[in-house]
Amino acid sequence: MTVAWIGLGNMGGPMAANLVAAGHEVRGFDLSEHATELARAAGVTIVGSAVQAVAGADVVFTMLPAGSHVRALLTDEALLAALPANTLVIDSSTIEIDTARELHQLIPAAGHRFLDAPVSGGTFGAASGTLTFMVGGSAADLEEAKPYTDVMAGRVFHTGGPGNGQAAKIANNMMLGINLAATCEAAILAERLGLDAKTFYNLAMVSSGDSWALRTWYPVPGVVETAAVNRDFEGGFATNLMLKDLGLALQAGESTGTNLDFAAAVVERLTALAARGYGAKDCTSLVRLLDGSLDG
Repeated sequence: MTVAWIGLGNMGGPMAANLVAAGHEVRGFDLSEHATELARAAGVTIVGSAVQAVAGADVVFTMLPAGSHVRALLTDEALLAALPANTLVIDSSTIEIDTARELHQLIPAAGHRFLDAPVSGGTFGAASGTLTFMVGGSAADLEEAKPYTDVMAGRVFHTGGPGNGQAAKIANNMMLGINLAATCEAAILAERLGLDAKTFYNLAMVSSGDSWALRTWYPVPGVVETAAVNRDFEGGFATNLMLKDLGLALQAGESTGTNLDFAAAVVERLTALAARGYGAKDCTSLVRLLDGSLDG
């Protein structure tokens, strides 16, 4: 099958590569030359525009930084006109719930179908094909998407109607951000109390302190191979992206009258971290702010 993929960054690139490995023809587009070169090396056919990518495609995936990018792309008249009739468009970005629900109206009005299908699992999950998909929209459309999503996913959840994939992702990432902050604080405290980092990690992982952030991102060098602390916080899930996701959670909290004080406290700390030049670094660099090493 022919897959159009728009957005070949840290998440989109490996996801598209897994589709290539599964035997699909993937036509990709991204504004970043570095991203396109990595995708090309993985077998993605790079084209010169999003319109070129979607022309004649069986399915279209988008993985972009923000809702404004997704909306601008998927409401572009030239792009919509290039799509074959009734094409399934799947957005795996993390965007505003209201934007996703708007696209569920605008794209069908143009003669196509839409799923909001954000993912969880980070760059490791993207590369290993073990992501969790949270999908809002028609169950029939999701069934049609499974030959593609199953290649990239460990699990796929149909979370309900339009926008519910984004709702699930935003609530999930809010939990991740709060767990991350707690994990960083615990790692610092354990070290200052004289505990061996690996021993503490191993016991916490099978005790009540366990979390995905602990198991995958423990912010002490040499403890977890996948943790960004081992590569000077390069790659991974950028601080600015975590800030974006937690900002979406705070917006949802305001619109629903929900008190999200813990999330707000993490946003305050991540904002301070970004202001010190760590916006593009992995968000686990929060440990450096919390341990005071950035104060000098």
